[in-house]
Amino acid sequence: MRTTASVLALILAVTGLAAAQELSDYVSIKDGFKITFPSEPKISETTWTSQQSFVLPARVYSLDKGKERYSVTVVDYTGIEQMGIEKVKSCPVGAPLCRGTDISGPGLWKHDVREAIQYATFRLLQRDAKLTDLTWSQHDLVEGNDIQLVNNADQSRTYAVVAMHEMKLYIVEATVPRNYPPATLFQTSLGWVDKNGKGIRYQTVYSNEFHGMKQYPVPPLAGAAGGRAGGAGAQ
Repeated sequence: MRTTASVLALILAVTGLAAAQELSDYVSIKDGFKITFPSEPKISETTWTSQQSFVLPARVYSLDKGKERYSVTVVDYTGIEQMGIEKVKSCPVGAPLCRGTDISGPGLWKHDVREAIQYATFRLLQRDAKLTDLTWSQHDLVEGNDIQLVNNADQSRTYAVVAMHEMKLYIVEATVPRNYPPATLFQTSLGWVDKNGKGIRYQTVYSNEFHGMKQYPVPPLAGAAGGRAGGAGAQ
């Protein structure tokens, strides 16, 4: 009996250790976010073409685990104002829409930032998939959209988040086969970190349209979010 109990305890300990290793937070100080990847993702550089046709630098954090797929795409909008100024230089004579206004900014860069969440959400909805859920959400008080899709080809399910923080657009996706458990842990675990990798959470709702674009002061912080900022994969 004692031997059986010892073996069972060992199995439970090993299983618990494996689960803890699988469910550790991944932290990217470079891109200011944290999320619960099942294991270390690979990182690749790419570009993102915005709604106003600005070609912006982007970085993709991705992981395939069997038939499951996880990714975080981070699009950097911080240089878009200068891109808009350069765009105006090539605007045809008599094209005021191209030049922009005080509200839209040179080359419409301000409008492009304002519509970034909606445009990324629109891109997700253009897939061959059925929309099953679309809600306004907040992750540590940063607003965005939560999206769920059922892919028509194989009935796999995608759990996504589109949010924007400090002039960076975040597109979070987890896709799992139809009979797998929901990937809501990945979807809901998105959070934010400062330049030291410390988790942050606001006291009131953060909107990139107003706070990231410096129209209003950033809301005060409520402190570390969940206390998990020092997890695996910190860069």
